[in-house]
Amino acid sequence: MSVLAGIVVFVIVWWLVFFTTLPWGVRSPHEAGLPVEPGHAPSAPVRPRLWLKAAVTTAITAVIWIIVYIVIDRDWVSFRTP
Repeated sequence: MSVLAGIVVFVIVWWLVFFTTLPWGVRSPHEAGLPVEPGHAPSAPVRPRLWLKAAVTTAITAVIWIIVYIVIDRDWVSFRTP
């Protein structure tokens, strides 16, 4: 796998994992027992903790990327035409 292909795979997998981790631990003001501030959506999360989710996403993506790299490097799955 070339460097550019590796970066592209990492970025795509990172965004996929990030979107799956976004709902983890999210609570609306109603669920948290807090009043909704004027001008805010009632469904807006109280503490989204995006930095924590980005860190978890990076760790999960690194593991997935290593697995994908090994599979492609050992030619278990080949994307080249014969």
